[in-house]
Amino acid sequence: MLPVEEESMQMSDIPFGTTDWSKISATEHKGETGMATWRTCQFGGIRVRMVDYSPGYKADHWCSKGHILLCLEGELHTELQDGRTFVLTPGTSYQVADNAEPHRSFTTAGAKLFIVD
Repeated sequence: MLPVEEESMQMSDIPFGTTDWSKISATEHKGETGMATWRTCQFGGIRVRMVDYSPGYKADHWCSKGHILLCLEGELHTELQDGRTFVLTPGTSYQVADNAEPHRSFTTAGAKLFIVD
């Protein structure tokens, strides 16, 4: 974690607002198995999503996009291409930079995530 005095992410031209995620249209994204349902908002160059993974979901690709991801419900397993695996449960998060470490996720029972990328 960076000390507070270090430079942090810059967000500009985003007025104060609130988001009622229940009113954001959902889009479905098939995995190798299961389904991911995304509710997405774009704020300048920042994409913010509420994502529900169905039980049995497994990503169909290795992802190189950077994310900050917070697990809200369920359990999410994220595998790095180098073989390491991490498990997120409610209240835990991960962060990874663009093009840093390819990763893919799966869940047995389903999961709900808040993702910024």
